Amino acid sequence: MLLLLPMLYGLALIVRRRVLSRHGGTFELSCRLHTGHPGRGWLLGLGRYSGEQLEWFRIFSLSHQPRRVWSRGSLSYSGRRDAVGGEQMSLYAGHVIVSCTTPDGPVELAMSEASLTGFQSWLEAGPPGTDWDRHRT
Repeated sequence: MLLLLPMLYGLALIVRRRVLSRHGGTFELSCRLHTGHPGRGWLLGLGRYSGEQLEWFRIFSLSHQPRRVWSRGSLSYSGRRDAVGGEQMSLYAGHVIVSCTTPDGPVELAMSEASLTGFQSWLEAGPPGTDWDRHRT
């Protein structure tokens, strides 16, 4: 019985990931919402593009609902950096850290170089005429 529960949990995680990936557009995406302590607070997860939104799911959760959702119109790319110190152990290998701004404050995301290219394309690919002056003050 003690071996059966962890095996069922692992199987449920695999099935959940396949269900989330069914519609495409999923990628490994770590998230750090609270930037008060440098290098700490990273949560591993999956990102999924869903139209005008980027949805984030915790990797070890069984929920089919995203933990965080960011709208394309409210998310702005600020820059990128490499993982340093303890961050290298907390994140997937080869991921870069992306700084973003939202109306709720800064958000840091970690993703692969290939996913970063897709992320930047997704941010810039809004419907024509909807955000031509989004960054103007």
